[in-house]
Amino acid sequence: MLDRIVTGDCLRHLATLPDGSVDLAFADPPFNIGYEYDVYNDRQGRADYLAWTDRWLAAVSRVLKSDGSMYVAIGDEYAAEMKVRLDALGLTMRNWIVWHYTFGVACKRKFNRSHAHIFYYVVNPKRFTFNADSVRVPSARQTTYADRRAVAGGKLPDDTWVLRPQEEDKAFTPESDTWYVSRVCGTFRERTGHPCQMPEAVLERIIKVSSRPGDVVLDPFAGSGTTLAAAKRLGRRWLGIELSPDYANAVRQRLDRIEATECIPCSST
Repeated sequence: MLDRIVTGDCLRHLATLPDGSVDLAFADPPFNIGYEYDVYNDRQGRADYLAWTDRWLAAVSRVLKSDGSMYVAIGDEYAAEMKVRLDALGLTMRNWIVWHYTFGVACKRKFNRSHAHIFYYVVNPKRFTFNADSVRVPSARQTTYADRRAVAGGKLPDDTWVLRPQEEDKAFTPESDTWYVSRVCGTFRERTGHPCQMPEAVLERIIKVSSRPGDVVLDPFAGSGTTLAAAKRLGRRWLGIELSPDYANAVRQRLDRIEATECIPCSST
């Protein structure tokens, strides 16, 4: 099942995976706010949507290893409900990340939408992968104040990620301690045909910090294939599940164009 994308319902495919077989899961589920997908109705009743959310969260939690991690992206409408459900599964929250971008959604009768949420949870709060040195950035003590007390290796990034479309060439630059990563706008070369696409740079950082080369990365809602593309490039094993045959085929074509830049360790068995 590894290094492939399978087509169909995620609950059905997740049920075929062994317990404790995944090191890192990233889920960007439908937000239930009316996105126009090709085969999925993003306008479910609230009770039905939350009942389905309970099922897929439990299914993903089951396949995580004892030292595994899960990230879940969600909008305002169901962020609180998502946290309650993740807590109820016995997972431990490490960060509630606010993903802020300036190229937001224009609204008429409320403040413009310019953020989403990413929940970072682990199975075991005392034993999990966190490769801090792979994502450190220089601190203001180093870049601005020349403070001798600054840690030489830099600081960990903040838990608020600022996405600026006008600064897409500055994504994760060494001099920044905030995540400057653009949303994937319609004119960007990274853009695929999927209506809801995560920036690859965001997934690269998540995969770098919460997995090691050769680890298994799962995306139960593969969508545009961003998680799988980043995982392949970083030398991880990967598995994606996608409901839409057309989206799945587009992901396969995207992945065929990617070469791993980090070596995948040979199995010890």
